[in-house]
Amino acid sequence: MGKYFGTDGFRGEANVSLNVEHAFKVGRFLGYHYGKDHKARVVIGKDTRRSSYMFEYALVAGLTASGADVALLHVTTTPSVAYVVKTEEFDCGIMISASHNPYCDNGIKVINGNGCKLEAEVEELIEKYIDSPTDSIPLATGENIGRTMDYSVGRHRYIGYLMSLAKRSFKNVRVGLDLSNGSATTVAKGVFDALGAKTYVINNEPDGTNINNNCGSTHIEVLQEYVKEKNLDVGFAYDGDADRCFAVDDKGNVIDGDMIMYLCGLYLKEKGELNGNTVVTTVMSNLGLYKAFDKKGINYEKTVVGDKYVNECMVNNNYSLGGEQSGHIIFSKYATTGDGILTSLMVMEVMLESKMPLSTLLKDIKIYPQLLENVKVKDKENALEDEDVKKVAEEVSTALGTDGRLLLRKSGTEALIRVMVEASDDETCRKYVDKVVDVLKKKGHCL
Repeated sequence: MGKYFGTDGFRGEANVSLNVEHAFKVGRFLGYHYGKDHKARVVIGKDTRRSSYMFEYALVAGLTASGADVALLHVTTTPSVAYVVKTEEFDCGIMISASHNPYCDNGIKVINGNGCKLEAEVEELIEKYIDSPTDSIPLATGENIGRTMDYSVGRHRYIGYLMSLAKRSFKNVRVGLDLSNGSATTVAKGVFDALGAKTYVINNEPDGTNINNNCGSTHIEVLQEYVKEKNLDVGFAYDGDADRCFAVDDKGNVIDGDMIMYLCGLYLKEKGELNGNTVVTTVMSNLGLYKAFDKKGINYEKTVVGDKYVNECMVNNNYSLGGEQSGHIIFSKYATTGDGILTSLMVMEVMLESKMPLSTLLKDIKIYPQLLENVKVKDKENALEDEDVKKVAEEVSTALGTDGRLLLRKSGTEALIRVMVEASDDETCRKYVDKVVDVLKKKGHCL
């Protein structure tokens, strides 16, 4: 974890902790770094936040000043940038988005030439350049100054690629889409319409300030009500940059990332396409998922939180499926990053191939109640290393046994300790979360 770059790029409040000077310097460095022995080619996409235009122009200025040529996808999804980078042989891609955060935040996600998140060592070099008191990177001059061009054709190719993955027509399937007033507004409806679905769309009128505002995957209750009201067969909700997806089944129940991994893991296993008979998860996945996998004879690996770590594990072991409870799902046969719209197409494939509704397909998995409390602390390391905190954590874990678990971890971006308990009922979760938090408070760690 760097000073500026976290698990998902450089993120912060626009013009407060992330400003145009930062963006300009990121562009300057990337144009120089990838252009040492040839003219660098960089593609940029953005979400619908008001500040995304500002950061786009700042990045373009930095890149072209270092001699790079820049292709603009305009408003598009994070996975579309990854797709274009890899298939069109760009040196790197940049997505301007703060994902599921409020509109006042923004972020710079850099994607390498393989379509994966940027290497940590390159992020470290960018951070050193940002903080350097002198500018050691030469400015391009004359014909070496970079150019900028419209590249919306890249987004259209990505849309065509998604359409090509569908194995069956969606004809007569009633599908609800919550586009979160974000990046999915330029992609999702066109894909589902082209595949023949009866598409019902909400939150598809972005105004620069309404992205993720009471909509999308972080406010799934909105789509739940819509699916029930319209009597739809299924619903899908995306986040601001559409790299994650939650679903709602025909009865209005929420289908999170864990349940999607179970559904697709079982389907791929039956088809003989679950490489290594293994699904990659993070430590935040629900205990119920692991118990369900055990019953079905599916193995699993756990990484720290962050889809970049899930992807690393998948690449290193040639696994075909992995993801996060939050809805970042990676299908390595088709993509290098979490892709919300691709995920919804894969769920549709399972439904159509099995000829069963989601509510029936997921009847055998029991998700355990889970309670997560974020505790603001003075020092994350000191709090976790406190002997009394360790002691109470051990006591809670012993008490929960095999029917629950405690997870204590520090936030990668904030001064927080995350206390999460899973158990057989909500009351037990509350009891043990409070027990740990009380010790953090008594020992003076809390702010």
